[in-house]
Amino acid sequence: MEVKIGVQHAQRELVVDTDSTPEDVETRLSEALAGNGVLRLSDIKGRTVMVPAEKIAYLELGSPTSSTVGFR
Repeated sequence: MEVKIGVQHAQRELVVDTDSTPEDVETRLSEALAGNGVLRLSDIKGRTVMVPAEKIAYLELGSPTSSTVGFR
């Protein structure tokens, strides 16, 4: 699933491809906003992205995009 994270005072959004479900991402965001202050997501390549919760402007959850080969 593709997750786009808008960060305050940053011109570009962060894009993370993750195996997490939308519900899991929402839960992690809620926990970050309520408690520890850091949203932590892992991508499909094993890398970890950490964003301070107070700097998150928006979070967009998308469906997985399948790459197509050839012409349509």
